[in-house]
Amino acid sequence: MSDESDDDFFDRKFNITKIEKTDPPEGMQKGDWYLYVIGKGSSEIQGKRPGTLQSVTEYAKEYASNLNQRAAQGYSAYAATKQTKPDSGSNKS
Repeated sequence: MSDESDDDFFDRKFNITKIEKTDPPEGMQKGDWYLYVIGKGSSEIQGKRPGTLQSVTEYAKEYASNLNQRAAQGYSAYAATKQTKPDSGSNKS
């Protein structure tokens, strides 16, 4: 049985949920390609990358870490800029 606090912790951070060998994307060179999936709660990011299992795993770990750092600094993992709340109390003209 899983502890709820552990589940809450993993829901708040992006983690690698899957890495598996896959076919290369159409039009790309043949070779070893891997599908990686990074998830947080109901959000999921999928990508394909050529290389070894180890190199793709390291890439996905760094990717997840960067997303978590952005979130910790108040940036959206999905937007290019920091999210701010509108200032509804001032009307400067």
